[in-house]
Amino acid sequence: MRADIVWEDDMKTILKSVALGAALVAAPFASFAQSDDDLNYVLVSHAPDSDTWWNTIKNGIALAGEQMGVSVEYRNPPTGDIADMARIIEQAAASAPDGIITTLADFDVLQGPIKNAVDQGIDVIIMNTGTPEQAREIGALMYVGQPEYDAGFAAGQRAKGEGVTKFLCVNHAIQQPTVGERCRGYADGLGIELGDAMMDSGTDPAEIKNKVMAYLSTNEDVDGILTLGPVSADPTIAALNEMGLAGEIHFGTFDLGEEIVKAIKDGTINWGIDQQPFLQAYMPVVILANWDRYGVLPGNNINSGPGFVTASGLEKVEAFAGEYR
Repeated sequence: MRADIVWEDDMKTILKSVALGAALVAAPFASFAQSDDDLNYVLVSHAPDSDTWWNTIKNGIALAGEQMGVSVEYRNPPTGDIADMARIIEQAAASAPDGIITTLADFDVLQGPIKNAVDQGIDVIIMNTGTPEQAREIGALMYVGQPEYDAGFAAGQRAKGEGVTKFLCVNHAIQQPTVGERCRGYADGLGIELGDAMMDSGTDPAEIKNKVMAYLSTNEDVDGILTLGPVSADPTIAALNEMGLAGEIHFGTFDLGEEIVKAIKDGTINWGIDQQPFLQAYMPVVILANWDRYGVLPGNNINSGPGFVTASGLEKVEAFAGEYR
């Protein structure tokens, strides 16, 4: 898949169905319509309750649950604590669902509970966070998500072509090693040592804003910024506005969201990388249902991204940003 493709029409058919089912937005622990075989699945994420980016994931399992006639629950650690997530996976496995869909935010912490679920005979699909290799190692059926280093590398190559020579990567999820691969790939794509360019920003919006402003004030030669999602992008937008640098410094980000879309539109952000979280949630439910019912399974892992969203291709995706894109 070419990373320089602007995603415009790839979900057109799905999104028409989504518009009809928009009222089925998933809430945590919500269940959806079941068919006679009463298949039930649990999706466990590492996301804290405060991260609205995961609303798209909830929408994905809502639509897939309705269309496939299965029950799907969304579970997560309220504060994003990975140890708490491990306990949630154990609890989910103890309830003997037909399948578990889970992120693999920290391989060392989560591999044990996931392997135990697999050993119990529960089918597992890894989505969003982790790697295909890690999914294979713990016995999961497959991986659905974005190859993070490759996505970062493509972003770095693009930024290099657009004139970036020194950068700041704002990492709001430093505890998740695979997310940091975006920064490392970006540096390699630029042909620059990562060094101290990756900031551990935390997740508090005010703290992120202040850290970005402080870094840019003491590193005036920085001409490029990469943020890793709305959690870090939104406060960075605010920081650039306050410093009078909006539109003056190259700004790329992972993921979409309401503020990111606005910033792409007004020129503050050059592009957003869409990993299509809707598909990361939707596809595992469809795959598990067909595996349980008919014994059919895709032969390969599914790359849901990356794809660059720029102002020229924004019209067809902005209506769904933060919901289905």
